[in-house]
Amino acid sequence: MPAFMIQGTGSNVGKSMLVAGLCRAARRRGIKVAPFKPQNMSNNAAVTEDGGEIGRAQALQARACGLAPITDMNPVLLKPETDTGAQVILQGRAIARAEARDYAALKPRLLQGVLDSFHRLQNSHDLVIVEGAGSPAEINLRPRDIANMGFARAAGVPVVLAGDIDRGGVIAQIVGTQAVLDPADAAMVKGFLINKFRGDPRLFDDGYHQIESRTGWRGFGVLPWFPDAHRLPAEDAVDLRATTGQGLHVVCLTLSRIANFDDLDPMAVEPGVRLTMLGPGRPIPGDADLVVIPGTKSTIGDLGFLRDQGWDVDLIAHVRRGGHVLGICGGYQMLGKTIHDPQGADGQAGAVSGLGLLDIETTMSPDKRLTRIAGTALGQPVAGYEIHMGRSQGPDCARPFACIPDPDGAISPDGRIIGTYLHGLFSDDRFRATYLSRLGAASQPGYEAGVDQVLNDLADHLQAHLDLDGLFKLAHR
Repeated sequence: MPAFMIQGTGSNVGKSMLVAGLCRAARRRGIKVAPFKPQNMSNNAAVTEDGGEIGRAQALQARACGLAPITDMNPVLLKPETDTGAQVILQGRAIARAEARDYAALKPRLLQGVLDSFHRLQNSHDLVIVEGAGSPAEINLRPRDIANMGFARAAGVPVVLAGDIDRGGVIAQIVGTQAVLDPADAAMVKGFLINKFRGDPRLFDDGYHQIESRTGWRGFGVLPWFPDAHRLPAEDAVDLRATTGQGLHVVCLTLSRIANFDDLDPMAVEPGVRLTMLGPGRPIPGDADLVVIPGTKSTIGDLGFLRDQGWDVDLIAHVRRGGHVLGICGGYQMLGKTIHDPQGADGQAGAVSGLGLLDIETTMSPDKRLTRIAGTALGQPVAGYEIHMGRSQGPDCARPFACIPDPDGAISPDGRIIGTYLHGLFSDDRFRATYLSRLGAASQPGYEAGVDQVLNDLADHLQAHLDLDGLFKLAHR
């Protein structure tokens, strides 16, 4: 069945963006196309129509295809909880916590799930465009691999290798990848493309031909830098960025296990908002109007991280100055008085003191709430999703932030401290305008339409610079 795979010479070379653009280009040709990523590692997750979770990059790629996201599009999702361990999600549901050294033992079971999901997508679509993870050059990971060549060979899917010229050394990236691959793996690679070129692509003609000559692989083109890439939701925390300019100063604390950080993407494109993604070791600026404590994969662990930065002290000073605070999901739980974890669902069993800015308490449990929801907040319609463990209750919950349809969240008596479990709330233009107006800022409508326009522009960009006919024909070989 028609499919091809984009693998990269490394992480963050633009694979997710390339697949999103290829999906939109295929859809505009009338092809019934679906995205697929065998294994993803990200705490930025989306809740699917079938009640599971996948990486948000695959949710964006589904949108590019005109599809609702489903768990088969990303059957294995690893959500890091510590430097060496992660929660393992198989076809939308958590099945284990695994240390890196133990993960390989799970892979035979996971590979079967990956292939089952892939074949279901194949049977219901004209084309499946697959995204690899990391790089096939990481040959130390090749045994039992399910993310790159292990999947490609098991599923019989041809591969196109993407190199990132913006990093420098792209010839070595591609030629070196071929040099370390097993010959049978290298035979799966049918060509390459160059991503993120700045300047006149013709200046790289000689380098391009050198790659063709040295590898024997076909080139599918040189793709210039796409300047609007920042307007699409980021996949990795390393892509977090801040806006510049004047206006309402929104500061988001970049936690060590930050999750679902694309909640603030609509804020980042507001002309009247200056967004700062505050990294560790930096104090909360005194001119902050709103401080956001975002979601996290490890609420208790990141509460300790927050305190290690001195941000707890900064938050008290911020509130005394009349500033506002918004806690989303794990950030909401941190705002309360106590977090109880009797079963160790979030780490070590026990209880810790919260920031005490809301009169609530949270009790963690192993059961994860995964649901897409719609309702109202601040008198405006909102739609989004919940993805969390734990339940919160207390006197401040008597002033709920939203009704979706049940009451959600809490608001302090003075209205300046808000907590909610609702992700994605700022994507709605009417809600975002109402929220910002309460902080004295104007809003520009059209966020969702803007994302779709960028996907169309990205498809045009790929059409202008890559051999899309050749890529799509490759899938039918």
